[in-house]
Amino acid sequence: MEHIGDTLKRVVKSPAFAARYDELRREVMESPGVQQFLTDHSTEVDGEVVERSLGKLYEYATASHSCGKCPDLAGCVNIMNGFEPKLVLSRGLIDVEYTKCPNRLVDDDQRNIKKMIDSMYMPKDVMEAKLQSIDMFFDDSRVPAVRAAKDFLNAFDETGKLPERGMYIYGPFGIGKSFVLGALANELANRRIRTVAVYVPEFLREMKQSIQDQTLNEKIDFVKNAQVLMLDDIGAETMSAWTRDEVLGTILQYRMAEKLPTFFTSNLSYAELEDHLTYTQRGEKEAVKAARIMERVQMISIPIRLDGENRRDK
Repeated sequence: MEHIGDTLKRVVKSPAFAARYDELRREVMESPGVQQFLTDHSTEVDGEVVERSLGKLYEYATASHSCGKCPDLAGCVNIMNGFEPKLVLSRGLIDVEYTKCPNRLVDDDQRNIKKMIDSMYMPKDVMEAKLQSIDMFFDDSRVPAVRAAKDFLNAFDETGKLPERGMYIYGPFGIGKSFVLGALANELANRRIRTVAVYVPEFLREMKQSIQDQTLNEKIDFVKNAQVLMLDDIGAETMSAWTRDEVLGTILQYRMAEKLPTFFTSNLSYAELEDHLTYTQRGEKEAVKAARIMERVQMISIPIRLDGENRRDK
């Protein structure tokens, strides 16, 4: 039986192998990236170094650079998905190190943006809304709300500070009030502003359950400390004195004192919401406590009436 070393020598010396080796070497040396690297390091790299580093140069030359050979991140053709090789000198030889490719950087950025929005019980389509997707051509009823949202964003862009007051968007069912808030939340996320969006009826229902597992204060603190807070569908909940005063009142008092912007959607006007807050589920009438809550709502938001067709019926 032929010794493995002799077999390798015979293969290496064969014309077919030599021809293939020359072809691969030519392919490597024609790579613009390889040529540029060798030019930049001409005083450090000689022919021997190139020959000894040919494997790494081939790895670099045949890879996708700037995602040129990849349709998207999932279709990345490189050895490491989402990373592209960069030529470096290491211990007198040419080596490769991998850095994030453009597709990976975009994907990471999108993931980071999504992390800037915390949604509690909000519909997925609402939290994926975009301002530019809001129809205002055939239905101009949304113009005031969209304009107010853009004014809020412009104020932040110009000063670097969030305005102290949000919006109280109210009107009939199904006209896109929540959609406007979701679109605004995504615009804020693009600016690295963290938003907490909360569906109020379900949130208050959970607060009652949180007393038992001792997470009530933690959850209230999380909501009240948000950079931007969005309370969706306030007034649709079954109101108790406890949820009104100890949960909602605590959150709104803190945000008013700290001048943190808060947004609301509701089917009720200010006056109608105050009436809703006045009567508890036990039928108790507590006008003073309701007025106290409404004072905070009015201090931290600007009322905007939204009309239009009910799009849920379409």
